[in-house]
Amino acid sequence: MTELVLSQLTDIFRIGLIVALVFTMRRTSAVTGRVLPLALGVVFVAVILPTTMPSGTASLAHAIGAGLVSNVIILAVVLAAEQLLKRMRR
Repeated sequence: MTELVLSQLTDIFRIGLIVALVFTMRRTSAVTGRVLPLALGVVFVAVILPTTMPSGTASLAHAIGAGLVSNVIILAVVLAAEQLLKRMRR
């Protein structure tokens, strides 16, 4: 399971989707809020990637579970970087 999470943490496509999710959330947060779009986006990415690009080494349930963990970690890093950029701009 650890190996699966580590491989997903280095997946450029997954990282790009999470960055795009944060960018989109930031632009639409006045209308849709912040928490719900981020939560649904994390779940969407965790489910869509293993179902469209199966790795074959892990079951679908394990891949989705590891995807949720890795997406939350990536999201935390991206949100921290966003806050750091905001503070540096002031």
